[in-house]
Amino acid sequence: SRSLGYIFRLQPHAFQEKLRQQHEESMHRELEALLATANEAEAEISRKDFDGFKKLFHRFLQVKGPAVDWAKINRPPEDSIWPYERIRMDGLPDDVTASLNKLAVVKLNGGLGTSMGCKGPKSLISVRNENTFLDLTVQQIEHLNKTFDADVPLVLMNSFNTDEDTKKILQKYKHHRVHIHTFNQSRYPRINKESLLPIAASMGRGDGEAWYPPGHGDVYASFANCGLLDRLLAEGKEYIFVSNIDNLGATVDLSILQHLVSRPADRRCEFIMEVTDKTRADVKGGTLIQYEDRLRLLEIAQVPKAHADEFKSVTKFKIFNTNNLWISLPAVKRLQEKNAMDLEIIVNPKTLDGGLNVIQLETAVGAAIKSFNNAMGVNVPRSRFLPVKTSSDLLLVMSNLYSMDAGSLTMSKRREFPSTPHVKLGGSFTKVQEFLSRFESIPDMLELDHLTVSGDVTFGKNVSLKGTVIIIANHGDRIDIPAGAMLENKIVSGNLRILDH
Repeated sequence: SRSLGYIFRLQPHAFQEKLRQQHEESMHRELEALLATANEAEAEISRKDFDGFKKLFHRFLQVKGPAVDWAKINRPPEDSIWPYERIRMDGLPDDVTASLNKLAVVKLNGGLGTSMGCKGPKSLISVRNENTFLDLTVQQIEHLNKTFDADVPLVLMNSFNTDEDTKKILQKYKHHRVHIHTFNQSRYPRINKESLLPIAASMGRGDGEAWYPPGHGDVYASFANCGLLDRLLAEGKEYIFVSNIDNLGATVDLSILQHLVSRPADRRCEFIMEVTDKTRADVKGGTLIQYEDRLRLLEIAQVPKAHADEFKSVTKFKIFNTNNLWISLPAVKRLQEKNAMDLEIIVNPKTLDGGLNVIQLETAVGAAIKSFNNAMGVNVPRSRFLPVKTSSDLLLVMSNLYSMDAGSLTMSKRREFPSTPHVKLGGSFTKVQEFLSRFESIPDMLELDHLTVSGDVTFGKNVSLKGTVIIIANHGDRIDIPAGAMLENKIVSGNLRILDH
């Protein structure tokens, strides 16, 4: 120990470097030992995954302190984020079919429905008239293909958590007019926070807690590794439209597509990020900044603690990333080949059931914006961001606030205000099954501004909610809103007394 202290006093950098090397060598040894426990086919896939993981781990060991220097952050220049109206002025493509034939739609389908109390992939939860997220996606793309006699394929990026269940379901779309491809994002080992070594004992599937899908930034490498990138390029595809499968507003937009395909070759835009104006509900969303002369995505995880409130302010950072992204396929190919996709690392700490502290190294798909040429943001209407993360969101999309046409949801013409009501449902509504059992039918919400429900509350048939409605059943009490009730600006509490708000 005396000699180590001596080295450290003399050359702290050399000592740190030595330590990094030791961590890396130990990690490589452990990964090789894990590969030795796999069968041949599995080992081949896992080796590719581990190559990506090693690069990420190497960069993780290099990074010191916060990923951004706050003083260097600037607002993006005016011309780097266009209002959607300006894009729409371009009009639609002269030949919509030819433009659509250059596009593939990629949906991020790696997530489980656990946060909503569902087993299996989140994309298989029913959201509207018995249609799942996946059904709606297929309907949207099929409608495009039929209307314009086009061939827009759907590509699903699954994770090892969702792949098997998703593939079983895909049989049902065999006769739909949409080609569906799937590929798997990587399977990376969780590492012990103290030793920085994998916690997995073998490659076996039995030890689910030892592995994780490394965030959607993995889409570039996985897409290239599985051969789909080359296949789509060979089919003449030039752009992919990437979005989360639970964002029901993320439909193919012909105006944005036209903007992409109509630029001259030397000014081709290689990356468009759809952003939208922040509201109080979006303070944690990533935002676009100008940093060292490039447009860059800034996520809350990269913000030094002292500046977190500034990051959340709606005045300084007015927009956030919807994660609807339009990306050039030849550019992805170029950057992958040069290994030039430099995605900031998100270190995600987790505590497992047994109390073990682990870390997951992740990346975000939008972080690649700084690596692409002529990248830009487009400030789109809020309607293009309609994520279903909770049962409160589910209530909104199941209600008469939205009408559905060919898999696309649009705000009902009968609602006077274009803004979405603020809905907060309590813990009794978290799980989808329980949520559904509490509504005999979904209430009329056309004139609703704000709804808060807490405790053991049920709704009869044909209830109508208007203005601000707050329903609170105290512990041990139960409130049954009777069939046909109309609540307008009411607070309902305890024993079903209805008071004016």
